[in-house]
Amino acid sequence: MTAIDISNLEPQQLWRNFANLNAVPRASKKEERVIAFIRAFGEGLGLENLQDAAGNVVIKKPASLGMKNRETVVLQAHLDMVHQKNGDTDFDFDTQGIDMIVDGDWVRARGTTLGADNGIGVATIMALLAADDIVHPALEAMFTIDEETGMTGAKELDPVNFSGSILLNLDTEEDDELTIGCAGGIDTNTNYTYAQVAVDQEDIAFEITLKGLLGGHSGMDIHKGRGNANKLMNRLLFEALKTLPLQVSLIDGGSLRNAIPRESKAVVVVPAAQKLAFLAFIGVFDAVLKEEYHTVEPALNITVKECLLPDMVVDQAVLVKIINVLYAVPNGVFRMSPDISNLVETSTNLARVIIKNGEFITQSLQRSSVESTKTDVANAVGAAFENIGCSVSQSGDYPGWKPNPDSEILRLMKKLYQQKFDKEPKVEACHAGLECGILGSHLPGMDMISFGPTIHGAHSPDECVQISSVQKFWGYLLAVLKEIPLVKGS
Repeated sequence: MTAIDISNLEPQQLWRNFANLNAVPRASKKEERVIAFIRAFGEGLGLENLQDAAGNVVIKKPASLGMKNRETVVLQAHLDMVHQKNGDTDFDFDTQGIDMIVDGDWVRARGTTLGADNGIGVATIMALLAADDIVHPALEAMFTIDEETGMTGAKELDPVNFSGSILLNLDTEEDDELTIGCAGGIDTNTNYTYAQVAVDQEDIAFEITLKGLLGGHSGMDIHKGRGNANKLMNRLLFEALKTLPLQVSLIDGGSLRNAIPRESKAVVVVPAAQKLAFLAFIGVFDAVLKEEYHTVEPALNITVKECLLPDMVVDQAVLVKIINVLYAVPNGVFRMSPDISNLVETSTNLARVIIKNGEFITQSLQRSSVESTKTDVANAVGAAFENIGCSVSQSGDYPGWKPNPDSEILRLMKKLYQQKFDKEPKVEACHAGLECGILGSHLPGMDMISFGPTIHGAHSPDECVQISSVQKFWGYLLAVLKEIPLVKGS
């Protein structure tokens, strides 16, 4: 893998924009610097640009010569990115730019998320705004904020700033797909205050670390059979409690609400006389998981080491309740779509588990393209935790995007894809939470479609974007803009 200046890649303007963007920290809910960056970019081009009350940025560019009688196109991407790193990576997202490397036909980051989701979309729009040799209709660039942690920008969008009739969302992650629908989502968060007891000073403590999982996007990757670190750590503790007098002081698993958890850490206490039995159990359990997951999780690993004895542990009766509810709570695919082949309709992901200093906290995200089943799975998760006395709150509810197979922009883009690549594109609805459902509620009648280059491992440090795919996507987008339909009646 080679560290190079990615702005030398083609198309250079797009990659140069991506490099500049990746030098700007842009965590969700901390977008002040990237908002200033994108506004300065628009001002530098002399284009009309504004910021609405939510923080979304709009930059408008007039049509190129001979294209004024075409429909206005809204180009949309989100400014924020998921900030996640490997446990052994020393990196400060608040102060450092992403360290990018080229690995064959892929660009990735060194130990962190890359930000191709949705930075490549942002960089693409920037390249279109800056170009003076591209044929295009009037463009309205919509840069939304906080997509990754609640879609706040889309929810609070001011529709008065837009006159376009076609919206191209540049946030799909397979270059042969045209996305025409997506899932909605809701967060379920729980909290429980538990009793603690003092440890026996003759006992010994161990830190268990379960890591090496692939993780990934909790929508796009939920059906791939990957391990959930929170569920696997809980399974370990459940099995250990059957035969060992084990106590728990701490659990810290997962990272982000919309990512499949890759790692979990637990601090446990056992009698000194049980040390060998405990270590033997860990070895057997590690072998069992490796056998189960060797195909999809080849790097799965459990390590254990002695650590300082904590002062307090979870009351044992409470611990059993917590372990049982974490075992019972649904996780993964809840229902496949009966109408669209191979589409996950409804899912849930146990993203975060914390047991520390008398407080038990969980975060999970439920997704569905059907509102009623989204409510159903969220109720199932909430009810499980309520059974042991947890307080349950649900927030961040956003709607899905209902597919329109008769869309005019879909017909055009299918035709152009066939002409350029001599094959049919895949027309899909996805299980990720795109902003189109929310945007459509603000902009009724908008003809929408989502597409983009191939990105793998979004929301994880394995994230990478394919260079040749970006080139394919760019050429296809230019062809689409050139053929945007005439304004009706002109």
